[in-house]
Amino acid sequence: MENLVEQIKKSAAHLRSKISAEYGYGVILGSGLGNLTSQMKVHQQIPYTDIPGFPVSTVEGHKGSLIFGEMGGKNIVCMNGRFHYYEGYSMHDVTFPIRVMKFLGVHTIMISNASGGMNAAFEVGDLMIITDHIYLQPEHPLRGKNYDELGPRFPNMNQPYDPEMVKRGLAIASANHITCHTGVYVGVQGPTFETPAEYRCFHLMGGDAVGMSTTPEVVVARHMDIKVFAISVITDVGYPFEKADNVSHAFVLEKAAEAEPKMTKIIVELLHQI
Repeated sequence: MENLVEQIKKSAAHLRSKISAEYGYGVILGSGLGNLTSQMKVHQQIPYTDIPGFPVSTVEGHKGSLIFGEMGGKNIVCMNGRFHYYEGYSMHDVTFPIRVMKFLGVHTIMISNASGGMNAAFEVGDLMIITDHIYLQPEHPLRGKNYDELGPRFPNMNQPYDPEMVKRGLAIASANHITCHTGVYVGVQGPTFETPAEYRCFHLMGGDAVGMSTTPEVVVARHMDIKVFAISVITDVGYPFEKADNVSHAFVLEKAAEAEPKMTKIIVELLHQI
């Protein structure tokens, strides 16, 4: 049986046979945020089903292809659709594309998600640049044998999100009159939305927004020394209770799509600057 490194190398070699340029930047698009790719000059689009070792996204709002192209003056590889633990995948599967990106030369990754707000200052449609997270997923992506070729056994998570990119992202939002907060993201399994007691609990723990993705990908990115910028679209509010929405997946997709142009503006401008 192939080990993890061999699997990564096989996927990366297949992709390298399909592309002719170097790609130093990665982008992961969350629920309802796939239209950012309309800002790309596409070089090549490869369905996940054609990539050895890749799982296939099963969630509405996640299209399922790896797009190579140019945006913000940079060559980027974009995951148009991500994988979630709640779909039945292992954390190995969920984070596998991040490892393949690293082997393709990606050194900086930008991650987007749709999340539920738990901060009284947040409104639906606001953006939140993530400055830290609380990992509450039931499985850890680094559990099991560690391969030194990928990263250290015990990676330091003191600064999971790059402070300079956080600073630049906020400045871009301010210059474009976009309401954008910073905060702590709580990563949970799903697929249920949170109960009122859970929202309150996560708020009291120090969380500002909650969602079902991102944290495993960030852990693996930092394990491999990839710089991370992550941004949430607040698609619903669960706490304080008087502001709580009657949330559904359709509601999330609708609100994400409405806020997407603001998120796209920040990511494209940030790519220009870094």
